[in-house]
Amino acid sequence: MIKLSVLDQSPVSEGSSPAEALAETAALAREADRLGYYRFWVAEHHFAPGLAGSSPEVLMAHLAAVTSSIRIGSGGILLPHYSSYKVAENIRVLQALYPGRIDLGIGRAAGGGVLAVRALQEYGKAGPDLYPLQIADLLAYLNEGADLHHRFAGLQAMPRVSSPPEIWLLGSSRDSAELAARLGTGLAFARFINVSGGEEAMAAYRDHFCPSPLLLKPKGMIAVFAVCAETTEEADRLASSMDLSAVLLDKTHVSAPTPSVESALSYPYTPYEKHIVQENRKHILVGSPEQIRDQLNELCERFGCEEVIIASVMHGFADKLKSYRLIAEACGLSAR
Repeated sequence: MIKLSVLDQSPVSEGSSPAEALAETAALAREADRLGYYRFWVAEHHFAPGLAGSSPEVLMAHLAAVTSSIRIGSGGILLPHYSSYKVAENIRVLQALYPGRIDLGIGRAAGGGVLAVRALQEYGKAGPDLYPLQIADLLAYLNEGADLHHRFAGLQAMPRVSSPPEIWLLGSSRDSAELAARLGTGLAFARFINVSGGEEAMAAYRDHFCPSPLLLKPKGMIAVFAVCAETTEEADRLASSMDLSAVLLDKTHVSAPTPSVESALSYPYTPYEKHIVQENRKHILVGSPEQIRDQLNELCERFGCEEVIIASVMHGFADKLKSYRLIAEACGLSAR
């Protein structure tokens, strides 16, 4: 049986507030814990009116406090904006507070517009070229500390804990897969961003994987968008909110609050906008519980992995909760 996990971006719904979005993330984490999902990750976005999660480490601390068994992680922390050592110590504190439950997912996306990125990197810019070095430093600080040849020889992330966190590299390309393989981290392939080339990237990751002190054999998962309802027709109706979101993002290049189904169904789409919707639907699994289950199983078989992390964006929180419940039941998760 495949492992199922949850990725939540803390989306703000039209007519709602960021505070309500964060409260819904916490409520979803509690429900995912009860339903038997394996891990719950939160994302990082900046200066994004439609997404409330700008600080995954802070949100992780809250989520771990209001849940009991589910692993809590970042999907992911955008490492080029920060000091590797500071990220390592943030994670160490979380590990000390919640032993055996913390994941560290890292990525290199901007996570916001030019203005936000400039502000984040105002006093020091790592840049994409230094990303592999940043990851190597992070792994050293979280393992036995920087070695004698390192510029910060002997430096280790504090406080000391009994075991390292699970570390995952988030990516949507073969380059990211090969970097994860070379450094010996897990690989979370963002299929909801790139629907092509994922199988080849995952195969390259497995073929070139180098064991590390943190991971002895390759570990991969795929990240997908999914909208599930009792019928295909209802799932298609609920997914219309994501259709309009894609159109609005194309227009403004800024994430806006998730439109209601009513707004989406009444929107006068141009032929070009209908094309955007058609292309965006390739990134989303939409259907009944049985259809979603079959699509998840087929994806895992194609990618050669045993875990899927699901992001669901819907205007109504009750619909979102029901979607995760239906998927959990169809896939045979054991409620806690």
